[in-house]
Amino acid sequence: MMDTIQDRARVLPKEMPRVGVPYRTSGEEAAGQHTKHEHYCQAIRVAGGEPVAISLRLGDAELAALLSSLDAFVLPGSPADIDPSVYGASRHPKCADADPARERTDRAVIAHAVAEQKPVLAICYGVQSLNVFFGGTLVQDIPSEVPGALLHSRAGMDRSAPDPMHQVNIAEGSTLAGLVAGAGEQNNSANTALVNSRHHQSVEKPGRGLLVTATAPDGVIEAVEWTGGKTATVEGKNWIVGVQWHPETMRGDALAAALFKALVRASTAVFPQAT
Repeated sequence: MMDTIQDRARVLPKEMPRVGVPYRTSGEEAAGQHTKHEHYCQAIRVAGGEPVAISLRLGDAELAALLSSLDAFVLPGSPADIDPSVYGASRHPKCADADPARERTDRAVIAHAVAEQKPVLAICYGVQSLNVFFGGTLVQDIPSEVPGALLHSRAGMDRSAPDPMHQVNIAEGSTLAGLVAGAGEQNNSANTALVNSRHHQSVEKPGRGLLVTATAPDGVIEAVEWTGGKTATVEGKNWIVGVQWHPETMRGDALAAALFKALVRASTAVFPQAT
């Protein structure tokens, strides 16, 4: 009899890399509201991976078993904000409520991915979660804390209006720069990209081992890459990339597609060993 998720993973054949995606919030999971979560899942499918939803309700043992069965991870965005006390800060009045179950799940995902050398693509809230995990801090409210800040969030905008867009400047020689160059988009060069923007917080002090690889013209950090540890991935290191924008909704954008394809490609170093 198959009693655990891990047992089932060993028995069923794996035809493609399995990419875990935590639900965005406890509230959305409880209400069955998965429309925004599905954007990430669809981007993974298009890139050649099999998305696997990670419940925020799992106990420690069940969560550990599920993570062991997966080959890569996407940490999605969220309307929640990370509890500032976790990174030693007082709460800003504009800071949104925390989601402890999401924070706990993200910590488990990142710890497992680092220990088992599995790739991670962290997006928006996800890159903030990644940064805090490695001891970094966050800007809790860009409009009130960053002088001369661009429009980064949708606050006050009509729901039907498109996301704000802005350029990001990309560090030469970074994984991200390589993806931009390979994408060959008309709006991008090897050192810049045009991205959407839907956030009011961002990385402030980068966590240990995280290299800033993209910034907005106003100085807001837009991407980081982890430099610690080496693995057998095609990139020559543990592929952990975090972006502040939302590539999962930038359909038709070559760089957005390249990010998910690179994640799936990096996961081939551990697929199908993950069981």
